[in-house]
Amino acid sequence: MATIDTTPSTIATNALQSLPFGTLIGGPLAACVEAQAKAAKSSWEFIRDVGLTDNGDGGHKAVYVNFEYRKDGRSVMLSLPLLTIVPIPYLAIREIEIAFKARISAAASTSKTNHKSLAVEAGMKSKVGFNALVASGSVEMSTSISSKKDSTATRDSKYSVEYTMDVNVKAGQDDMPAGMAKVLEMLNSSIDSIDTKGELHVSDQVVSLAGGGSTYISYKNNEGYYAPNDIKLYEYKDNHAGTIVSNDDCQKASDDSGVLCVFKKEGFYCVKAGEKMLVINVTK
Repeated sequence: MATIDTTPSTIATNALQSLPFGTLIGGPLAACVEAQAKAAKSSWEFIRDVGLTDNGDGGHKAVYVNFEYRKDGRSVMLSLPLLTIVPIPYLAIREIEIAFKARISAAASTSKTNHKSLAVEAGMKSKVGFNALVASGSVEMSTSISSKKDSTATRDSKYSVEYTMDVNVKAGQDDMPAGMAKVLEMLNSSIDSIDTKGELHVSDQVVSLAGGGSTYISYKNNEGYYAPNDIKLYEYKDNHAGTIVSNDDCQKASDDSGVLCVFKKEGFYCVKAGEKMLVINVTK
């Protein structure tokens, strides 16, 4: 019974086991993870460099963009955060497809040739002589046999390994993180229209001393920030602001938005802040 040559299958198995599957499959995955990390870093760098500015004490504040337009006959400025009007890049890898195909071919061939040869040689020699009526003779016989055997054996083994790999990566704009969505929601609520000369408001321009004599004054500067320290109170005489009102005539209490004024003396008073001015009439 002929013996089955298992060399090709052994070669093919060894070749398949020697393929670097960890590198072939893990390499593209590791590259995608690295690319995702770089994309996240790019998003943060965009937010930091475009939409934020350093506030000087290690923190950041939002960058606002101002648009000036007309409203009710006045010059008004719309102030809104830059991050609310520019698209923030949030690239994310959505799908990775790795197609791997390996082709291994192995073959073995064995050939064996035997040559045999046999040669026989035979010979006879005779010799006769006469000497003094005496006859003599001799016979010589020779035989040679030669045998020759040639054997040739050839064994060939051939194998080849061939593999291909296709990697398809699909990426796109990802959903905004919950934290950033909350930030943008808060920034959207901060969009405001601002008077280019500031906004000065008085709760009551006619104040009665009998009713307590108080009024609340608030002021927003031309950047949209409350600036209670910019509020100044003067005595109003001859259609212009005079001397600053003393604490004896008006008690003042400030907070983050404005100043509460409690008047002790009747008369006309002038409130100035920035380019704005209002007149308050205090009566008995």
